[in-house]
Amino acid sequence: MDSEALDAALENVRRAGVPGVFAEVRDGDRAWRGAAGEADVETGRPVTVGMRHRVGSITKTFTTAAVLQLAEAGRIGLDMPIGRYLPDLVPGERGAAITVRMLINHTSGLAEYLPYAYPSLKALPVVSDTSPQSMDDLRFKRFDPVELIEMGVTAPAVGAPGGAPGVYSNTNYLLLGRLLEHVTGMTAEACITQNVIKRAGLKDTEFPSGPHLREPHSQLYEAWFGMIDPPRDYSVFDMSWTGVAGSLTSTVADMNRFYRRLMAGEIVSPESLAQMQVTGPVVAHDGTTIEYGLALFPMKETGRPTFWGNGGTVWGGGTLAMIRADGERQLAVALNTQRWNRLDSSGIPQPHPIDAALAELYRVAMYG
Repeated sequence: MDSEALDAALENVRRAGVPGVFAEVRDGDRAWRGAAGEADVETGRPVTVGMRHRVGSITKTFTTAAVLQLAEAGRIGLDMPIGRYLPDLVPGERGAAITVRMLINHTSGLAEYLPYAYPSLKALPVVSDTSPQSMDDLRFKRFDPVELIEMGVTAPAVGAPGGAPGVYSNTNYLLLGRLLEHVTGMTAEACITQNVIKRAGLKDTEFPSGPHLREPHSQLYEAWFGMIDPPRDYSVFDMSWTGVAGSLTSTVADMNRFYRRLMAGEIVSPESLAQMQVTGPVVAHDGTTIEYGLALFPMKETGRPTFWGNGGTVWGGGTLAMIRADGERQLAVALNTQRWNRLDSSGIPQPHPIDAALAELYRVAMYG
């Protein structure tokens, strides 16, 4: 690892416009850790590499691991219809057609509930017709996951069960949370904590018990495509709107530890891990198409080794955690702003220097 190149790449992300960014890169037994910028733009408090951070959809890998453990024990069938387990939540023909695997890999055809839970986002995916007003109005609202699931299930379908490409939807993962509860008798959060977080030996990873992050943490500055200017701090927020789809808090060290142990076959079996790496096309929230497996996706450059992991966003915060297929090289990155791209006259997000700076940081972290 070239620590000077990593330091420079991290600083370039800050200079490109991110208030604060911190990361851990590992290569075998060696580790580089770095932080640049401010955790609080009003006080100038610096970010530090050990800060807790909302990791967004990285939570989905944890939820999937808990489901796969139950599948290994014969308590869940990945290719069984979800209607067999949760007939009241996904009734009738859809419940019979949508399998547990389709929920995990986003090929269920179930719609995203988010635009229905947040009224000012109802125009999604047409971002230019949205407003961030709901983020303020509903900052402290305690959502019931069953209520959110109903919004997604009753909304117009976005595809046929098992169809390609799939469409990314948090509704899928809230259903997986209810499935965990149905099978184990525990809350989904307790099941994931006991069987995944503790098994991985993570000391700074947890589901939130309220709207506040435990210290130390950064503020989280949401820009919503330039509609919030200057970006507003949303570090205090009730995360029930995303639950086991995206509410975990963690550290870059814990994220690296989790994916290292997952790739080593210490969280799920090697057979389950192989299934996690079977990918297909999925349309993401931003309209791009990604290759997505069972809560893992690949990153690679031509002629270079493949990395596996996941990324996540919440209001004001973003993360990425990736590990090389051989388990030796890793990166985990956290930044305290989101949706910095402004929109053109057609409502299309435009490239921003942050995009290029992050891409370079990832390249240096993965390949040196």
